[in-house]
Amino acid sequence: MFRSAGATSIAVFLSRITGLVREILMARFFGASMAYDAFTLGFRIPNLTRDLFAEGALSSAFVPVFTQRLAQDTRESAMRLVNLVATTLFLVVGVLVITGMVFASPMVDALAGGFRDVGGKHELAVRLTRIMFPFLLVVALAAQAMGVLNALGQFAVPALSSTLFNLGSVGGGLVLGIWLGDWIGISRIEGMAWGVVFGGCLQLAWQVPSLYRAGYRFRPELDFTDPGVRRIMALMGPAILGNAAVQINVMVNTNFASSIHDPLRGADGPVSWLSYAFRFMQLPLGLFGVAIASATLPTISRHAIATDRDDLRRTLSRSVGMVFLLTIPSSVGLTLLGESMIGSIYQGGSFDAYDTRQAGIALSYFAIGLAGYSALKILTPAFYALGDSRTPMLVSLSSIAINFVAVSILVQQPGFGHAALAMSTSLVALFGFLVQFLVLRHKMGGIYGRNLLTSTLRILAASMVMGAAVAGSSHVVLLWLGTTKVAYLTDLAVSIPLGALVFYGACRMLRIDELELAVAAISGPLRRRFGRR
Repeated sequence: MFRSAGATSIAVFLSRITGLVREILMARFFGASMAYDAFTLGFRIPNLTRDLFAEGALSSAFVPVFTQRLAQDTRESAMRLVNLVATTLFLVVGVLVITGMVFASPMVDALAGGFRDVGGKHELAVRLTRIMFPFLLVVALAAQAMGVLNALGQFAVPALSSTLFNLGSVGGGLVLGIWLGDWIGISRIEGMAWGVVFGGCLQLAWQVPSLYRAGYRFRPELDFTDPGVRRIMALMGPAILGNAAVQINVMVNTNFASSIHDPLRGADGPVSWLSYAFRFMQLPLGLFGVAIASATLPTISRHAIATDRDDLRRTLSRSVGMVFLLTIPSSVGLTLLGESMIGSIYQGGSFDAYDTRQAGIALSYFAIGLAGYSALKILTPAFYALGDSRTPMLVSLSSIAINFVAVSILVQQPGFGHAALAMSTSLVALFGFLVQFLVLRHKMGGIYGRNLLTSTLRILAASMVMGAAVAGSSHVVLLWLGTTKVAYLTDLAVSIPLGALVFYGACRMLRIDELELAVAAISGPLRRRFGRR
């Protein structure tokens, strides 16, 4: 399982790097401007519904049911289930796309009412939302394809599909918006929006050959009486409600962000700073949380089908321990080096030093919740594999109150501003992890909690040692070179290798078991690949 996670991590790393390239281009051309704020919101609206109906609820419900069908029935029956779900997606999500395009204006008002205070900002966001909404349909189908391939033991191809999305969105956006924009009569930002749709199509098309080789042939078919379809729908109901709570939190935070007036930038800036900062959060979240969760879910589903609780507990404990080993030091690194990371990647063109500072502040608060975010990627699907979709739903719904109270209090504190929204997001993630872990531990009669606690304390200690070394080196470099782009790059070139070496040495001294698993998981695919050569 961890070898699969290692291969997935490599693929996800490529995806996140190409995603950073896309964000660099956006920063160069648009900075933290009205156009980028509108683009961020226009992209976020179909993304909200994607998380709600596709990659969130659908993946969590579909993979366990499909895995069970593969184990207990014929492969033909399992592939028929894929067709039934795909046809249903065409109909349901197609209606959602049309509805979203028609009602784009009130949705923009609901998410960012403050945009109406800036002339033309609301209208631009509505226009971009309508362009990008069809992205929802293709990415829903891509998410189902990913679930099928993961259940069949194929992880690298679906993990690389996000890389194809990034390349397609960048290439399509540059061609349509930057090079051909004046000729075809669209603005640069509209061209980038069309690029998103093209990238989504490429993400789906990349996985089709692997599905074909696995024996899948699409045939439109509807049968709501099929037991598998009915179980997926039963699981998706609470999952949609649970994910709706997450989307409500996003709506609340976006509304607060659109109403924040920065002393220097006014209404333009907070939405963009939060978006740029969260892009960096997605690198370790994808490399570690998503990769391990993708490899864990089919294994957990098989253990659940076989009612093998001891192996299920061991798998969950080791997976969460592995996530902590990789994300806790990442949180420390993002907090201490956040400004240098933002500055070295984004600063330049329309993105200036002030933008770097503000996005770096947001990143440091987002980083606090990284371990909680990543662990939830493992725990939530585990509930679905056990047939319990109610608990994640209740935890998510309760997070609405947690988030609203946290934002309302923090945003009033002097000097917080947009950072309050990043902090509340982290608090919600940590709250969700803690509650889900305790409930799952009670439900399963333990998850090797003592071993996990011991490992976590040792990982925290090693991370603190690493943090001290990184803080010292970063302070010396920035004191010597200032806050230029060269200084930021030098800081990263010195502090990241130093931190990695110190953390590795501290883990060795503290005898953290998960270290060997992590090294084997990450290096295994590389050894096999180069060994064959």
